[in-house]
Amino acid sequence: MTGHHDHDHGGQEIPSATALRVKALESLLVEKGLVDPAALDAIIDSYENKVGPRHGARVVARAWTDPAYKARLLADGSNAIAEVGFPGSQRAHVAVVENTPSLHNLVVCTLCSCYPSSVLGLPPVWYKSSAYRSRAVIDPRGVLRDFGLTLDEGVAVRVWDSTAELRYLVLPERPAGTEGMDEDALTALVSRDAMIGTAKVATP
Repeated sequence: MTGHHDHDHGGQEIPSATALRVKALESLLVEKGLVDPAALDAIIDSYENKVGPRHGARVVARAWTDPAYKARLLADGSNAIAEVGFPGSQRAHVAVVENTPSLHNLVVCTLCSCYPSSVLGLPPVWYKSSAYRSRAVIDPRGVLRDFGLTLDEGVAVRVWDSTAELRYLVLPERPAGTEGMDEDALTALVSRDAMIGTAKVATP
């Protein structure tokens, strides 16, 4: 079911057959000396934490500094993201949802792990876990507390369920004390988790 779930209150997953096959293949390639595990880890880290998330962070920083762009982003996420140079998937539309002082958004994919990879890179392992996928809908405030984010009771939490056709990106609140910062400096502040909704952007 596409859409969001409103909440005004606040085991380890067994690897899939595909994941096990990938791990077996990786082990075999490493054993034969065809793949350097350190190089492989560096590539994965780059896609998880640097290349992909930096694209999304650039989109967020542009929205924070350009009100007209922000309006376009909230109205049509895919096209506005393409303006910044990240065309995204041809199969999935990206919708952008904005955090405010009274509303916090959290993104999940309850059926699998659909994710706006063009702007966030590879999904983190926890995003794909059954524990996150189920608890994010049932107990979003509890999930956020597990990530170290405790919201005031007056802040509503809205959970958005991604699908293969529609994926969500959170536009975090711009932190106080960043009024004089330019787009490049703001980009460096934005984390992947803030664009999923499991964190806020910290004041520098």
